[in-house]
Amino acid sequence: MAKIEFTSNDRPTVGIELELGLVDAETMALTSAYQRVEQALPAGTTGVKHELMQCVLEVNTDVCETIDDAQADLSAKLRAVESACERSGVSLWWGASHPFSLWGEQQVTNNERYLGLVEMLQEMARRLITFGMHVHVGVDSGDKAVMICDRLMRHLPTLLAISTSSPFWEGRPTGLQSFRSKVMEGLPTAGLPTLMRNWSEYVWLVNHMVDTGFINTIREIWWDVRPHHNFGTVEVRVCDMPGNLDHSLAIAALIQCLVQSLSDDIDDGAYQHDCHPMMVRQNKWRAARFGISAELVDSFTYEPEPVVEIVPRLVEMLGPTADRLGCAPWLERCERYTRETSWSRRQLNLYEETSDLSEVVRRMTAESRVTEPVRLG
Repeated sequence: MAKIEFTSNDRPTVGIELELGLVDAETMALTSAYQRVEQALPAGTTGVKHELMQCVLEVNTDVCETIDDAQADLSAKLRAVESACERSGVSLWWGASHPFSLWGEQQVTNNERYLGLVEMLQEMARRLITFGMHVHVGVDSGDKAVMICDRLMRHLPTLLAISTSSPFWEGRPTGLQSFRSKVMEGLPTAGLPTLMRNWSEYVWLVNHMVDTGFINTIREIWWDVRPHHNFGTVEVRVCDMPGNLDHSLAIAALIQCLVQSLSDDIDDGAYQHDCHPMMVRQNKWRAARFGISAELVDSFTYEPEPVVEIVPRLVEMLGPTADRLGCAPWLERCERYTRETSWSRRQLNLYEETSDLSEVVRRMTAESRVTEPVRLG
């Protein structure tokens, strides 16, 4: 059985991955323009890569110490990307699903691994025209990474609720605030992870899936939260793509604080309070359906509680951790964002106002820009 080594981190570093849509600057429809944009980037640009589909561009930070570092990193890269997009007749879409483009019209990236995934997963892979944010936080051991993933599961619905930005699918309102999360759950190794007790059990599970031909590599595990052995992190993947950089950084601060707080609990010998997997599952559904208006069942009291009350309590609880990590101002923004209109609701409101999904995309892309946001209407 293959040995999988976990790369230890001695501090809670943070890394952020943003999946952004590429839309035609005139029609606002998704366009398979990644190669065109890539060629327009300045020589030596790093942290920008292709994805499964050519209508997606991923922007990644380097390994950062703080959320402020991540802001500086992403801002510089996004300015370069926005400039390349302008020269290519393309705009960036900050949302977890495109309101009207059809998945069947998008082009798969000509890459051996991606083509193999499409061959194996068929339509379940081809319809993955969704966009998410992934956040990595460094931890010091594989055992701890697995334990944190377990303890973090009850918070995943809250993280989804405050990031929801995918109310439309192929030109129609879905009735959900996060349709992306349901599309992702169509993959055989996506959604909520299985419960695991330690690194050994995780390694056994990965090897079993590879040895039996269920997956080809460990990279084909797309759980909502997972250990990442190469980076030595806990990677949270549940979030929709928020509608701008500031909101993304605020959620990343919440994730960094949660992971560090749970790590401290483990070091201090705190008792592990089990959360029933079905409770997490039903809360994730509530978050996908209602977003920040959801009521999530508390895993201690078993009573429903509004997200708008859960988030302020989390922010208060994590305050001392945020102070240590230097991200308190970012964390505090999460509470404010729960009192504002969510990204999903903003899209729906714009559609009610304009009856034009291309106008929804036009206004949202203009307002999400890092360089000189444009206010329309």
